Amino acid sequence: MTPWISPEALQARIGSPDLRVVDVRSSLADHQAGRRAYRAGHLPGAIFLDLESDLSGPPAVHGGRHPLAAHGGRHPLPAPERAAAVFGAAGIDAASHVVAYDDAGGMVAGRVWWMLRWLGHERVQVLDGGVDAWSAAGGAMVTEVPTIAQTVFEPRVRDDMTVDRDWLLAHAGDPGVVVVDARAPERYRGEVEPIDPRGGHIPGAINLPYADNLDGGRFRAPEALRARYAALADAGTVVVYCGSGVSAAHDLMALEACGIAGARLYPGSWSDWVSYPDAPVALGPEPRAG
Repeated sequence: MTPWISPEALQARIGSPDLRVVDVRSSLADHQAGRRAYRAGHLPGAIFLDLESDLSGPPAVHGGRHPLAAHGGRHPLPAPERAAAVFGAAGIDAASHVVAYDDAGGMVAGRVWWMLRWLGHERVQVLDGGVDAWSAAGGAMVTEVPTIAQTVFEPRVRDDMTVDRDWLLAHAGDPGVVVVDARAPERYRGEVEPIDPRGGHIPGAINLPYADNLDGGRFRAPEALRARYAALADAGTVVVYCGSGVSAAHDLMALEACGIAGARLYPGSWSDWVSYPDAPVALGPEPRAG
């Protein structure tokens, strides 16, 4: 199953008994914005899941005086049993075809795609272009909140899909490991850092911003994505991180679409990395080859 689905293809599936549509619109600046948007209008049959309370666990131990510096990062993964309960309450089980959407080019919806796969569920896609593309294609928006029959979601956790800080430190300098930073270039270089206590990037990481997977809010054509990620095709292990483990899933979707399977997520990402005072940090652009 491809990581994303077109609005037209989703329209043809609306009303199918196995379809579960998930609205995950969100704003880091206003945690209630997504719920308000959902109440104002959503795709038919969609249920709302919240990034902060449904798709993230609580930050763990605080790692310093900075209020955001908590080990595990700003959006740590929920415990598998907690995530399974959330998805089961949303009517998702082994037979479900899940389609997640947002209004951010798939940046938040990618979290659902990745989490369900991490829990062993493969029938999941992201709506290409989100609500804007849906509306542009003539898709209906409704205000009716569906009645969802709760079910049981049985997780089958894939531990091989993640790495942690200790793994990265142990593999620092390993030529078979390529670490990818999915954040904007200015954050990667350390020129600005609007959220976390320190700027820069993990030493040795390359910068492939998730936003460059898009063209006009839609995913680029497969050949363009393959060209973008061609240098990773022969990597032994690819690890992707971002600010808090959310937008990195966008690069992971693109890698999957390119046929580069097996890439891993560093869930805590930069917000976990810099919660440790002794964390090595690099500044500036990527070093030039040769």
